[in-house]
Formats: sequence, structure tokens, C-alpha cells
Amino acid sequence: MSIDQIQDELVNEFMFFDDWMEKYEHLISLGKVMPVIDQEQKTDQNLIKGCQSKVWLSAAVVDGKLSLKADSDAILTKGIVSMLIRVFDGQTPQDILDANLTFVDKIGLKEHLSPTRANGLMSMIKQIKFYAVALQSKQN
Repeated sequence: MSIDQIQDELVNEFMFFDDWMEKYEHLISLGKVMPVIDQEQKTDQNLIKGCQSKVWLSAAVVDGKLSLKADSDAILTKGIVSMLIRVFDGQTPQDILDANLTFVDKIGLKEHLSPTRANGLMSMIKQIKFYAVALQSKQN
């Protein structure tokens, strides 16, 4: 599935909910079912800088596509990173770099996050794109 298709799927999921309390609950439930990073990968090297809570993110290339795993010590943040994993996991580095992330605005997430959580979200996206650049250069 393409990045745009996954984003559309997320937007459609969030359209089912009438208010932001329900959307937050859905976000938390997404975090609960996300496959988490292995304990030994919860290192300073995999820690995202710029997040209020702790977020670990690791990446590897499997068959030319990015394989992402993450975890967070905060339930809401774990839900946020789980959406990013869903969108980017299994995509090529080039597709990640070319992606136009629209789902964040379409579901209204950015406007319902505290400024520090919004900064954390941007830091997570930036790190994923950094991994894509690094892994793409290794492939070439």
C-alpha cells in the first residue's frame, strides 16, 4: 500500500469519531497494538531529541524498504508514533523522502496537540526522513 493510501485510511478512521476525546482514545488504542522496539534498542542513539516524553525509534532496511520500530513512555505519544510507523514502515527510502504528509492536518492532530507534543511530532518525522536519507545513501 502506498503512503498516500495509508494516510487516507488513517483520515477515514478518525472521521468516525465526533469529538477529540474519542479521537484521543483511538490514538491511545493505536499505540497499544503497535509492535514495540526491542528493549536492547532503547538506547540514547535511538532516542528522539525534541520530544517531551521519551521516544525510541530504530530503522533498518529489509529488501530495500525501511523497517521501523518504536516505543514511548507516554501513551499518547506512543499512539502518535504508531501512526507514523504505519505510514512509513515498509516503504522505500525514496518514497519516504518524497512523501507529503497530509494526514496530520486532515485529522486535526496538530491543532489538538500541546506545542511540545507538536514539536515532538515534527522531530519524529524529521528522524524518519533522516533514516531514509542515511539508508538510501547506503544502498547507492
